[in-house]
Amino acid sequence: MKRRMWIRQGDIVLVSPWNFQSDKRGEVIWRYTRAQAVWLQDKRHLTIS
Repeated sequence: MKRRMWIRQGDIVLVSPWNFQSDKRGEVIWRYTRAQAVWLQDKRHLTIS
């Protein structure tokens, strides 16, 4: 995603770490909202601990 986005508490994000500073920085690949995360959890595609 090559645009800025707001990430709220409760959102699930997929992050790809950078080649350098991989322990501190990365690129957000996708953001799932709270409703999408609940749907994924109901369909057993996602396990939230």
